[in-house]
Amino acid sequence: MHLTLWTYEGPPHVGAMRVATGMEGLHYVLHAPQGDTYADLLFTMIERLEKRPPVTYTTFQAKDLGADTAEIYKSATRDAYNRFRPEAMLVGASCTAELIQDDPGGLAKALELPVPIVPLELPAYQKKENWGAAETFYRLVRTLTANKALAPGESRPHRPAGSAPRCNILGPTALGFRHRDDVTEVAGLLESLGIGIVAVAPRGSRPADIVALPEADFNVVLYPEVAETTARWMERAFGQAYTKTIPIGVSATVEFVREVAALAGVDPSACLEKLPSRMPWYARSVDSNYLTGKRVFVFGDATHALAAARVCRQEIGFEVVGLGTYSREFARPVRDAAKDYGVEALIADDYLEVEAAIAEARPELVLGTQMERHIAKRLGIACAVISAPVHVEDFPARYSPQMGFEGANVLFDTWVHPLMMGLEEHLLGMFREDFEFNDDVAPSHLSSLAGSHRAALPGDDAHSQTGNGASRALDTAGPDIAWTSEAENELRKIPFFVRGKARRNTERYAADRGMAAIEIETLYDAKAHYGR
Repeated sequence: MHLTLWTYEGPPHVGAMRVATGMEGLHYVLHAPQGDTYADLLFTMIERLEKRPPVTYTTFQAKDLGADTAEIYKSATRDAYNRFRPEAMLVGASCTAELIQDDPGGLAKALELPVPIVPLELPAYQKKENWGAAETFYRLVRTLTANKALAPGESRPHRPAGSAPRCNILGPTALGFRHRDDVTEVAGLLESLGIGIVAVAPRGSRPADIVALPEADFNVVLYPEVAETTARWMERAFGQAYTKTIPIGVSATVEFVREVAALAGVDPSACLEKLPSRMPWYARSVDSNYLTGKRVFVFGDATHALAAARVCRQEIGFEVVGLGTYSREFARPVRDAAKDYGVEALIADDYLEVEAAIAEARPELVLGTQMERHIAKRLGIACAVISAPVHVEDFPARYSPQMGFEGANVLFDTWVHPLMMGLEEHLLGMFREDFEFNDDVAPSHLSSLAGSHRAALPGDDAHSQTGNGASRALDTAGPDIAWTSEAENELRKIPFFVRGKARRNTERYAADRGMAAIEIETLYDAKAHYGR
């Protein structure tokens, strides 16, 4: 472990909280000191949930360490059951309480409560949040369904003739990046194929739904960081195959539909006959041609980083100049993908290392987490968020999935809009010297001033007027400060809608310092001064 200001993942007990908070009828008793209750704010302040997480903290204090902390945990567990009456309970310790070694699992089982107890052993000093979520989900599913596992050599019974295929959707949790809307989008795709859904878990499910998971014919894994461990066990225990394709982007969604259709034994042609996404046409359109070849750096959890890189290159035409993840458990597929893009994968959970890699790659767009948003802002690079960790603005009230055909529309809008300024600058540059549109020509809506109106140049009298009473000095320099021709040419490269402000700021900066002339260096010094 190392000290850091920012971290991509919390400790593993936060992952367990994401599973518990996403479910109903489940309660988590966490052996933790008072300070560890900060995690509640992640859900109530960041995700803006209407209720606090279903977690009871023992909140022991320093003075309790010399007493019986085990009895504190037993009392908290007993009180939590009596108050909330959950259908099942998770029990475990936070990273701080782990050092006490009170064995929450053994203590809770000794109480002989009339509900399933799922003990969690989450090594806080070796593992992190996503692993904690995956381990919690796996332990929960295994505890509640193990009695339904197939015997050695036993085959899964065939689906009755005439019955519709059914599946589970695995992986969404509380505090997940767009998980709420992804589930809605994917459920709609499955419905269009005539596939029923037994359960969506853990988010939106109850312990009774977990018990019913073996009834499905196969599993749809949306977030491997959370659900792949469970899906692999269910494949061995119940003979349920699971999907490998993550439906982010149009081509991946098409592959996903075909994969699901093959597992369910249905025809996908009706679903794919007319792709309900505008992204393919937008990506081929004239307006988007200017985006081809834009340099992009991608970083996030492995699922979203891999999917984003694929969409960037195959569907929009960006050049991937950097690819990385903080998910060390999924480093191998990220490294393999990076080789295909001709870059070296960045596997790191140190944001300073990520910042250095972005600065070295010099991309025009960064696709990353909330941390990369801050990094890109400092470096003056366009950015869009594609992965957790995220802030409150990435839990929008509107429908905004990342997956499916509508998700592809959202991706295009979110990723391309930060670059639209570049297209505008391109058009301004294209017409800058045109006889109708150059800077010395009056705006078309002021045609009555044609021949007597032009944008003022350095040296013009700022107070001179045309015969029609219109000011000639729309963005003129002061009469006592001259602009060099090089500085004037550099100023003309600034888009027209901010050029006047840039001129005024530069002149104010020069006047305050008693400069007689404005050079290129003065222009950029003023920009740095007022940009603080």
